[in-house]
Amino acid sequence: MDVHGVGCLVVTDRGALLGIVTDRDIALRAVATGRDRDEPVRGITTAPAVTVDAADDIHTAYRTFRTSGVRRLPVLDGDRVVGMLTVDDLLMDVFRRVADLLGPVAWSVLEEPPGPQDEIGPRA
Repeated sequence: MDVHGVGCLVVTDRGALLGIVTDRDIALRAVATGRDRDEPVRGITTAPAVTVDAADDIHTAYRTFRTSGVRRLPVLDGDRVVGMLTVDDLLMDVFRRVADLLGPVAWSVLEEPPGPQDEIGPRA
């Protein structure tokens, strides 16, 4: 996880999702409990993992995050893991949507010359 800069890994068996291991799982279930570092990862895996389907719409993902309390969702196509969706991904989606909404308003304000009511400072 450190080498690749990721906060979680999916645990699979022959391509089928068994669960997920997060940096938090490692800290709380392995390091804090003094587990041997050579023990199999299945001992600290969160299973079953909360997932979304590749065909689900974005609203399903938002709802799944909101109701489950997890920060990462493996994305499945059938039984196969095809991606990972994070809360940060959805946060970026929100920022893009707000920018798309406010962008035209901001540009229209910037293109209009300021009027007397827009001046800053004391009036003479």
